[in-house]
Amino acid sequence: MNDVPSGRPESAAGGGTDELIGRYADLIVRVGANVQPEQDVFLGCLVEHAPIARAVAEAAYTAGARRVVIEYRDMAVTRSAILHAPADGLGSVYPWELDRLKDLRARHGARILLTGNPDPHLLDDLDPARVAASESKELRGASQLTSLSGDITWTIAAAPNVGWARQVFGEPDLDRLWQAVAIANRLDLPDPVAAWQVHLARLEARQAALDGRAFDAIHFVGPGTDLSVGLIHGGTWHSGTMTTNAGVRYAPNLPTEEVFTSPDWRRAEGHVACTRPLVMDTGGMVSGLRLRLENGRIVAADADEGVDLVRAQLASDPQASYLGEVSMVDGSSAIRRAGVMFHDTLFDENAGCHVAWGRAFPFVLPGMDAGDRDALIAAGLNVAPVHTDIVIGGPAVSVEGLAADRTATPIIRDDRWVLTQD
Repeated sequence: MNDVPSGRPESAAGGGTDELIGRYADLIVRVGANVQPEQDVFLGCLVEHAPIARAVAEAAYTAGARRVVIEYRDMAVTRSAILHAPADGLGSVYPWELDRLKDLRARHGARILLTGNPDPHLLDDLDPARVAASESKELRGASQLTSLSGDITWTIAAAPNVGWARQVFGEPDLDRLWQAVAIANRLDLPDPVAAWQVHLARLEARQAALDGRAFDAIHFVGPGTDLSVGLIHGGTWHSGTMTTNAGVRYAPNLPTEEVFTSPDWRRAEGHVACTRPLVMDTGGMVSGLRLRLENGRIVAADADEGVDLVRAQLASDPQASYLGEVSMVDGSSAIRRAGVMFHDTLFDENAGCHVAWGRAFPFVLPGMDAGDRDALIAAGLNVAPVHTDIVIGGPAVSVEGLAADRTATPIIRDDRWVLTQD
């Protein structure tokens, strides 16, 4: 863990221009984490993300942050651990790693995480079970509870890098990747912050339309897909913003195009074909993923590439093979407008409707205690330590809401949002 380096970021290391990087960092700080004066900021990233991390730190201090601390990780070291670490060391966690999350909550800090895998195939030749075990379930769970506590602001944003550009374009064209990221984040508009406020208001209107209907289930139909996902009675929908217990509004994902909720983990039936590749959090690429679900559980998984990574994660916890999220995204998405398969879940999940297996969002049921495991399970909220999003929507996939009597109401038709408020 390092304190932020002094000085302004250099464009040569990060690609693009100083102006573009600065606009992006400003968006992350002002709209994403919405850093407040005298707030402490914790920033987690890979070593390849350093140029963007420095720019974000500069923007955070400009916004009045009291202190910015950066934790750098190195995927090459993760690979070494998976290859050589003993079983009791792989995925282990020190008490101080958990304590600092508690401290972040106590300080009502801001947390910023950067994504953008510089080598998605780095772990492809390793044992999938050890890859899955390399991520501490205890630390992952504590991290998720911290984010969902309402005590901090947090956001996940991207850090363009040469390795990621090579994965997307087949060549290390970093400037081209920056232009795609700029479009996806509305940085190509005259006032990105103002454009984001308009966009977030549009998502909130869609959220209100879904809440007003109180659907019993969501039904997806398309090539290779016929999936019904049951919803929780009394559950609410959410969009691109969240608000802390102290009333600070922030955007957890940049970019975001979704309106989402957590379904009832016991109620999903059918089969589904993913419409975009998946890059696992632990590393590794999965393409052509196909799933079959019965009584809420993923009972079969197949893929053109990387299915063992999926199967290992689904087997990592008794609740991992059940759903924890369902999200609505139509063709107006800025990620779709960018015209790029980003090979990064933060972006690609916002190119179409998606679901996630694993942990649910307790806040979809007002008043729910995020730490009461038994109550969460009984209410239909999944408590798995993992959370993996897969894109299942697109131009050929229709979405409808089902009432308790199975009456269907269109939500997305011909890739357009058609649901209106009553």
